[in-house]
Amino acid sequence: MIDLIAQDSTGGTGGIAGLLVPLVLMGGLFYFLMIRPQRSRVRSQKLLLDSLEVGDEVMTAGGIFGTIREIDDDTDTLTVEIAPGTSIRMLRRGVAQKLVEDEGYDEEAPDEEADQTP
Repeated sequence: MIDLIAQDSTGGTGGIAGLLVPLVLMGGLFYFLMIRPQRSRVRSQKLLLDSLEVGDEVMTAGGIFGTIREIDDDTDTLTVEIAPGTSIRMLRRGVAQKLVEDEGYDEEAPDEEADQTP
């Protein structure tokens, strides 16, 4: 057992190359699984915040739903009406998502449950 530990590896450059290949593969895997998706999320959030306009319905990072009533670009703040007559002032980056109405929704469509017989 001690003889195996004490043996010197032959071909010193082969040992270094054997260590570098897994490190490079792990670095590439880390890039494609962690860094690249995060950059994509940051880019899409920036596009969302730049596209906000007065009258848009939004959800804040805290889960509050409201409608944008005023945008102040100098201080980068929004005034969001969360209930009739109740407005809050918040930072633009506090908006988590913009709510859009589903244009394909038809209110006259019958319920699927009503068509089923017991």
